[in-house]
Amino acid sequence: MTKADLIEEVSRVVEFTRKESEVIVEAIFSSVVKSLKDGDKIEIRGFGSFRTRQRQSRVGRNPKTGARVEVPAKRIPYFKPSKELKDLVNETEAAPAAAPVVAPPSEI
Repeated sequence: MTKADLIEEVSRVVEFTRKESEVIVEAIFSSVVKSLKDGDKIEIRGFGSFRTRQRQSRVGRNPKTGARVEVPAKRIPYFKPSKELKDLVNETEAAPAAAPVVAPPSEI
């Protein structure tokens, strides 16, 4: 799903114009980005949590030349899905496999 698909879905579900839905989606995304920039943790119950993790500086290699390159320390965004989200994602895959196999009754 792309951002445009998400905007269309919001527009369809809440019966807003596409422009109004775009403003809503943009506001949510910008709020998440601003909170992560400020070092805050975002937790959406039933969906998951967003936070940043600190990566240490390290020495890397340029794949083309093989030269050593100093990679600076940085913060990276990290998403951890909630248990409910994991269960919902896995329930559709497990449902057909979980169907019990019933043997036909034997005739005596």
